Amino acid sequence: MKVVIASDHGGINIRKEIIRLLEELNIEYVDLGCNCEGSVDYPDFAFPAAEMVAKGEVDRGILICGTGIGMSIAANKVKGVRCALVHDTFSAKATRQHNDSNMLAMGERVIGPGLALDIARIWLSTEFEGGRHEHRVGKIKNYEA
Repeated sequence: MKVVIASDHGGINIRKEIIRLLEELNIEYVDLGCNCEGSVDYPDFAFPAAEMVAKGEVDRGILICGTGIGMSIAANKVKGVRCALVHDTFSAKATRQHNDSNMLAMGERVIGPGLALDIARIWLSTEFEGGRHEHRVGKIKNYEA
């Protein structure tokens, strides 16, 4: 598995924690930043990450900003991306099993690093169930086409 990870200024700390997790799990990753102290615009980081997922350059993507909302909205504008905004472990598992989400968004100002790591670990290790969910995800894909 190969993962792209990006954050704006509001998600730098959790992004660094998740990078350590990816290294621990021996998951290849591309880090798109940001590496700054000042305010930046989240779409400038969400769009390139989402495009990498949509083009198949990576398998999945993780985005972090203050709330996760801006990143998830921006990422979901990219055709082929199913970015889930997640702040609990149940949803992390469900969005992979039922929605085949290929991007995860979280908010550093909403959750702490411990929970963010649990969410990322679950999301990265959970597979899509297919079955009745395949038909539903297929409807999303067809609508995009």
